[in-house]
Amino acid sequence: MILQIAVVVLAMFPFSFCLNQEGEILQKVKLNFDDPDGFFSDWTDRADTPCKWKGVTCDLQSRSVTSLDLSSANLAGPFPASLLCRMRNLTYVSFYNNFVNSTLPEADLIACNSLVHLDLAQNLLTGTLPTSVAELPNLKYLDLTGNNFSGKIPAIYGTFRQLEVLGLVENLLEGTIPAFLGNISSLKQLNLSYNPFTPGRIPPELGNLTNLETLWLTQCNLNGEIPESLGRLTRLADLDLAMNYLEGPIPGILTELTSIVQIELYNNSLTGELPATGWSKMTALRRIDASMNQLTGTIPSELCDLPLESLNLYENSLEGELPESIANSPNLYELRLFENNLSGKLPKELGKNSPLIWIDVSTNKFSGEIPPNLCGKGVLKEALMINNSFSGEIPASLGECRSLNRVRLADNKLTGPVPDALWGLPHVSLLDLKGNSLSGGIAKTIAGASNLTSLILSSNKFTGSIPDELGLLDNLLEFSGNDNVFLGPLPGSIVNLGQLGKLDLHDNGLSGELPKGIHSWRKLNELNLANNDLSGNIPKEIGDLSVLNYLDLSGNRFSGKIPSELQNLKLNQLNLSNNRLSGDIPPLYAKVMYKNSFLGNPGLCGDIEGLCDGRNEANKGYAWVLRLIFVAAVLVFIVGVAWFYRKYTSFRKVKMAIDKSKWTLMSFHKLGFSEYEILNALDEDNVIGSGASGKVYKVVLSNGEAVAVKKLWGCSKLADDESTTTQSSDIEKGSNFQDGFAAEVETLGKIRHKNIVKLWCCCTARDCKLLVYEYMPNGSLGDLLHSNKSGLLDWAIRYKIAMDAAEGLAYLHHDCVPPIVHRDVKSNNILLDADFGARVADFGVAKAVDPNGKGGKSMSVIAGSCGYIAPEYAYTLRVNEKSDIYSFGVVILELVTGRLPVDPEFGEKDLVKWVCTTLDQKGIDHVIDTKLDYSCFKEEIGKVLNVGLLCTSPLPINRPSMRRVVKMLQDAGGIHLKNSSMKDGKLTPYYYEDASSDQGSVA
Repeated sequence: MILQIAVVVLAMFPFSFCLNQEGEILQKVKLNFDDPDGFFSDWTDRADTPCKWKGVTCDLQSRSVTSLDLSSANLAGPFPASLLCRMRNLTYVSFYNNFVNSTLPEADLIACNSLVHLDLAQNLLTGTLPTSVAELPNLKYLDLTGNNFSGKIPAIYGTFRQLEVLGLVENLLEGTIPAFLGNISSLKQLNLSYNPFTPGRIPPELGNLTNLETLWLTQCNLNGEIPESLGRLTRLADLDLAMNYLEGPIPGILTELTSIVQIELYNNSLTGELPATGWSKMTALRRIDASMNQLTGTIPSELCDLPLESLNLYENSLEGELPESIANSPNLYELRLFENNLSGKLPKELGKNSPLIWIDVSTNKFSGEIPPNLCGKGVLKEALMINNSFSGEIPASLGECRSLNRVRLADNKLTGPVPDALWGLPHVSLLDLKGNSLSGGIAKTIAGASNLTSLILSSNKFTGSIPDELGLLDNLLEFSGNDNVFLGPLPGSIVNLGQLGKLDLHDNGLSGELPKGIHSWRKLNELNLANNDLSGNIPKEIGDLSVLNYLDLSGNRFSGKIPSELQNLKLNQLNLSNNRLSGDIPPLYAKVMYKNSFLGNPGLCGDIEGLCDGRNEANKGYAWVLRLIFVAAVLVFIVGVAWFYRKYTSFRKVKMAIDKSKWTLMSFHKLGFSEYEILNALDEDNVIGSGASGKVYKVVLSNGEAVAVKKLWGCSKLADDESTTTQSSDIEKGSNFQDGFAAEVETLGKIRHKNIVKLWCCCTARDCKLLVYEYMPNGSLGDLLHSNKSGLLDWAIRYKIAMDAAEGLAYLHHDCVPPIVHRDVKSNNILLDADFGARVADFGVAKAVDPNGKGGKSMSVIAGSCGYIAPEYAYTLRVNEKSDIYSFGVVILELVTGRLPVDPEFGEKDLVKWVCTTLDQKGIDHVIDTKLDYSCFKEEIGKVLNVGLLCTSPLPINRPSMRRVVKMLQDAGGIHLKNSSMKDGKLTPYYYEDASSDQGSVA
């Protein structure tokens, strides 16, 4: 009876389980983290064990937790060592690719005695490397890659007992690579790449690691020769010594690495010849990259006999022929040999037996015909063969290669017609055939080239008319067909090319009138139709092309008046000479400086002396009266000036004069000009900008080059009547003009980077100071982005600007000793060269910071600009690199949204808060700049926007380092760059899409 009652009672009440001790520990781990993606959603206390929770693995018998894998969970918070180490059977822990921050607690880690695998890669950890991990008796795998660890590698790291994998890639480690690492005899992988180590040699002691399978020392500031002791690493499969300063020959003993699969030696200063023999022993070798060195001699035939997959030897001084045996490799997918002195013919069977994807043999001395079987396996994507002496016709088989997306055969000796099928390949984005002797016309099959963005046919013998089908290429950005024999009118369909940025058809035989509808070329930057037989009126619609800055219609038969609408344009180049134009010149262009733009038009009149022979004869009757009045006015003016000069000279000598002989010039580069050439050009006509720290002039030097000169506020008069008072705005920025000058000179005088504006020299005289920079034709990002010229900035250019600026700031933060904080990062301080390459500028408030200091350096007043200042800087006045990162995040948001950092439309918000609110309420489509055609780039723009939001995190510790920002932007830019990728678990370098045009430069 009692048993029956018990059964009834149990049936009435549900079972309640009590979570075990390890489950309770993991519940506390859960509370430790911010979990925006709900990774912990199934971590509930409605079970007696955590073994079925996401990321948790238990031993089947004891049901105790043995593994915790929280990789890529988007978690943020400190590493909970004190909790995890209480789970005695926990052997595997991975927090890979999260936002784990703070330092690692030494005292808590020592208790993780059972730990075998610890992966904390790609997080935000700081401080020095933890020493206690070296005392863990069972630890075999330690990966701390992609954090912000600093200081030297601790000496205790030479005492690991069972460690097999040590990953410290992409941190901020200092000192030289220590020899004691050669004591970890159990090591199989040693990964130290991308750290700013002190320059030093590769420790020969690393040759003692006879179990080593992977050795990555990429970009570690290594110098000297490669030690022969590395030849003892007979189990080594992957050797990466790229992007260092290694010199001397490649030691022949490396051919003893019989297990090697991949060798990376690119971008060093290695000299001498490749080892001629010994390669036959390296039967496992599949990939070798020794590019960007100073290697000489020939490519060993024994190397090409191996079943290679990838051979990169570009940018050396190699000569001789490419061995025929390379064509027999059954797995060869990549062959890059550009920028050498190689000659002879390419192997005829190249590509027939290999799944060739990329071939780049540009800028060599190759001759003969292009091998017909390059696309033998049907997977060829890039055929880059510019600047050689290839002859004969383009193989018809290339036209059947539908996988192709880039074809560059420019500057060779090719003849005959282009295969019809080649014109219409569906995936080709670039077709570059310039500088040959190709003939025939553009086939109508070009209608199928739906992805074509650049069609470059210049300097050939193409004939016939331009087909209507060209107007179907919606993605075409450039059409250059100059110096050919194209005939007939431009097809009316050409106005449908709404993305067109450059149209260059000069020196052909085109005739007829320009088609109607030119106003649809909204993105056209260059229009060159010179030296044809075009006629009719110049369309006034050209004045609607707001981003046009190059217009050349010279050498045609255009007639009628010059449209006044051309005055709407901001042109750097205008040429309407040698036509049949008549009437008056629009007032904006009726100046002597434009005279050459209108020569050879007999009916064209204006106020430019010598352009036309005169006005109506009736006007000549009044000329003598006008001349008399003018002469009298000049006499009165001369007398007045003479009197004023006598009175003024004494005052100027005492108060305002600056003797040019008193000027002192300090140069930071080899100069081709003197200070007097600069001083003589500082007049108001040359002013191109004015800011808080001074006025900026454009000075064109006698050699034709231009420089920008900043005259700091506070200068006395030079040749103008500028006020001598200093500007309070400069003082409000925390510095008078003397301090700003000192900061600028101290910073820019000693640093060199492609994305930092170059300071040529400075000139000083008493209280006046001049800074002479390289001239940036496209001005500042802020001026361009927030003006009516923002249409110039498509997404590809905006992404490039973000990357360039990020790399410049990363250099300041991570590669300068001591690190430099800019303190005024904003779009107006990012300048753009002629190709929209970005340079970080204006270092008037920059400060060097102590890399070992805590909390940053305290400033007396705030520096920076409204909308860009990090929130903590405003109330703590402590400066470190995190404040720059916040400001750069705002710049990224500007690039994506096209909006100012502060705007009345935002109300009390700034750009950061507006973006966050709009994203939450309306989505990303309401954030992206409406001027952007982003249909093809929406995913990429979203990734870049996320980087900007991460940089503008309210908590400084949650902002990534600039080195991490560069990496995240690289990963986001899949359209423009071949993404950085993990190849066999390894971070590989990335290259610009067009290797040959950029000399294959590693970005």
